[in-house]
Amino acid sequence: MTATAVVLIVMATCLSTAAALRQNAPASRSRVAFSRTLPPLDGSALNLRIVEVTYPPGGANPSHTHPCPVVGYVLEGALRMRMNDGPEVVYRTGSTFYEATGDRHVVSANASTTEPARFLATFICDREVSSLSTPTAPPKPNGDGR
Repeated sequence: MTATAVVLIVMATCLSTAAALRQNAPASRSRVAFSRTLPPLDGSALNLRIVEVTYPPGGANPSHTHPCPVVGYVLEGALRMRMNDGPEVVYRTGSTFYEATGDRHVVSANASTTEPARFLATFICDREVSSLSTPTAPPKPNGDGR
């Protein structure tokens, strides 16, 4: 993108914000919800998929992996998650999370037994994939599971 294009975009944004303020309309707010350096991707066939996932109250998925990095954003409710041998974490509305390629998603569940939970999962793949999720064996009682 050229410097001229950047200047034009900034000017257009400022003008539209000024116009909205003149009409007594509240301006939008922005925040970076997630930022992370991704692993090397070959770039020849990048494929982006955004999937909305809804867990009913008490809902859960079995242990699984993903073939490419995943960035999640919780839209509603709370999710219980555990990756690989890490601790279980609860993500609430507005939280983000990251799963690296091949990470074992050991726990993936709604943290509530009375309210639904909903999130967006953004998959960034460097190839076409037939399935975004592959079941894995549940963890063994000693917690190793590999």
